[in-house]
Amino acid sequence: MGALMKSAVIYDTSFGNTKKIAEVIARELGDGAAAVPVSDFEIASLDNIKLLVVGSPIIAWKPSERMAGFLAKLTPGHLIGKKAAAFDTRVKLFIHGDAVLKITEALKNAGAEMAANPEVFFVHGKQGPLYKGEIEKAVQWARLIKSIV
Repeated sequence: MGALMKSAVIYDTSFGNTKKIAEVIARELGDGAAAVPVSDFEIASLDNIKLLVVGSPIIAWKPSERMAGFLAKLTPGHLIGKKAAAFDTRVKLFIHGDAVLKITEALKNAGAEMAANPEVFFVHGKQGPLYKGEIEKAVQWARLIKSIV
């Protein structure tokens, strides 16, 4: 992760589904974008980033523990002047919890300007795979973000 990175797609993943979405988003954002596991991301790297996209699976009705730890490090004003977007991966159930709204709230509280509405991507069962069409939905969402940023 070098100084040239303009966009970071920070994600956590349990079974690889969130990673797949993050990688598609980073690829669509283009040069200067990288998908980075939250466990490998250093908070100081945020200084070099103009766009921050954050994604997590829903675990126990909220973002993963690792993602929650990252979000807790974002202090008020930390993301002023930066654009952001959030997504989660979830099982398609009537009652499912919500990671994306908690992520969005943390990004806004840190001062980020949201570049797009939060997005959700569905997986079959706890382990996936992703539902048909979810990769294409990620491509379209990333293109929307890129057009705004």
